[in-house]
Amino acid sequence: MAYSEYQADRIRERLKGISYSEKRMMGGLIFMVRDAMCVGLDFDKKANEDRLMVRVGKLQYEHLLNYQGSVAMNFTGREMRGFLFINASFFDQEDQLDFWIQKGLEFNQLLTQE
Repeated sequence: MAYSEYQADRIRERLKGISYSEKRMMGGLIFMVRDAMCVGLDFDKKANEDRLMVRVGKLQYEHLLNYQGSVAMNFTGREMRGFLFINASFFDQEDQLDFWIQKGLEFNQLLTQE
């Protein structure tokens, strides 16, 4: 099963007014802001649910990893510091999704300031 279009639309709604692009990769959908990976969505086959991917950077990583529902992103057997997966039940509510999208956008802003 692929990620949910409903969840993808929820993310799109929050990115309205921001220039972004979408890329299908790693079996999911990645939202690129200013040509940098910001947030994404895929389907966790083990948990049988959608999960959100958020690029938060290394500075806030440890702090945000302690939030309920967030887990280290691990595709290859190795932790990808600076990236988090958020379990579906922890971005179900509108304020929860808003929080995680904002964290991705905050890091993206830092990344692209040069």
